[in-house]
Amino acid sequence: MRNILTIALIAFLGFSFLPSSKPDAGISFETIPLAKAMKKAEKSGKYIFIDAYTSWCGPCKRMAATSFKDAEVGKIFNEKFINLKIDCEKDEDGPEISRLYKIRAYPTLLVINGSGELVKEVIGFQTADQLKNLAKSL
Repeated sequence: MRNILTIALIAFLGFSFLPSSKPDAGISFETIPLAKAMKKAEKSGKYIFIDAYTSWCGPCKRMAATSFKDAEVGKIFNEKFINLKIDCEKDEDGPEISRLYKIRAYPTLLVINGSGELVKEVIGFQTADQLKNLAKSL
């Protein structure tokens, strides 16, 4: 009996470490400078979605762990936008983005065009449904 339980436990643990065949769900954020994203947006005709956050922001962390991980949100945003996640205090473009778009609270979600013009700004935590509505409104 003890051998059966040991084998079952080993099998369970072994299967839990196998990689999932399901691709990562949620928004795929690119790690490129804003200038490069703008050039890419001009060529593709897409908008740029920017999650302007800080490392100490609780709602930012919660949104990153929930809303941004939603599979439907990811599908919509990955098709429609060039997605950037910018720490406004630590990333190279952060302070400049904060100044340009007059960011005064976190999280701030920005949608800009390839010329850098602000199309839409949303301040505060957003649920997956709110993000879907944001994307559909553009």
